[in-house]
Amino acid sequence: MPVRPLTPELAEKARLELNEDPKRIESDLQHLKEWIAKQPHLRARTDDQWLIVFLRGCKYSLERAKEKLDLYYTMRTAVPELFNTKPSNELFNEILDLGPMVILPKAPGPDSPVISLVRPGVYDPSKYTMMDVMSCASMIQKIVLIENDNAVVAGFQSIMDLEGTTMAHYLQMSPLQMKKMVMFSQEAAPIRMKGFHYLNAPSFFETIFNTMKTFLNEKNRNRIQVHKNVDDLYKTIPKEYLPAEYGGNAGTIKEITAYWKQKVLEYKDWLDEDTTFGTDESKRPGKPKTAEEMFGVEGSFRKLEFD
Repeated sequence: MPVRPLTPELAEKARLELNEDPKRIESDLQHLKEWIAKQPHLRARTDDQWLIVFLRGCKYSLERAKEKLDLYYTMRTAVPELFNTKPSNELFNEILDLGPMVILPKAPGPDSPVISLVRPGVYDPSKYTMMDVMSCASMIQKIVLIENDNAVVAGFQSIMDLEGTTMAHYLQMSPLQMKKMVMFSQEAAPIRMKGFHYLNAPSFFETIFNTMKTFLNEKNRNRIQVHKNVDDLYKTIPKEYLPAEYGGNAGTIKEITAYWKQKVLEYKDWLDEDTTFGTDESKRPGKPKTAEEMFGVEGSFRKLEFD
């Protein structure tokens, strides 16, 4: 899968913000492939279009791209609950139908970030867990990264609509799980997060929100906005770019979900193959990386306390 050419707008953004030099791409990709081939513990995808996601996500620092690649696949092995589904799984299709996490197929502008919408209140916490939802979301995210250049070059803006969430949703989230999710999205995944927008937060959300922020780096903490209402959200993300349920022109959530169901079918073989990648820590040079070493153990994290 050769590298897809960027639009003029994204090519200029990649040049200015990511240090992309088209003359270097081929040699940088070859460098990464040769490095991967020499890592006895690493089973990594080496498609050109996939590897350039890591180069762009690391602003073409080869050493940083290697570190991120290694961590990405290490977490695939150390945190299997974040990657525990396949397109053929009944669980995946049930959650996909509910639409707790959708990514709008089109970015608002030619060099704008794509918008993801997370709605945990639509799933039943007695039947599904946040880790189930995140596992399904990570599959959609992979398709976006391989297919949507706006997502890779301009990044993501995430809207977390907490309408309908209950205490049962938040009690699923231990600090250890939060740390795993934050480490994956912040340190391992080759994505540029450009904004976090919280909407319809219940009063008891503050406890989990404050805990989550302790795991974020300063740059990402500064990108968080809590909106009083949807009109306040429009000041940052114009409503015409949002789904119809939020007053916009981007289609209904049902239509967007149907779009992603079709995309998953198109990428089924690719996604099934992707489950074979990861690390074999028994072959890692030096000390193996374990979940306990990376995250600590459950007992070392204080449980959340709600008033």
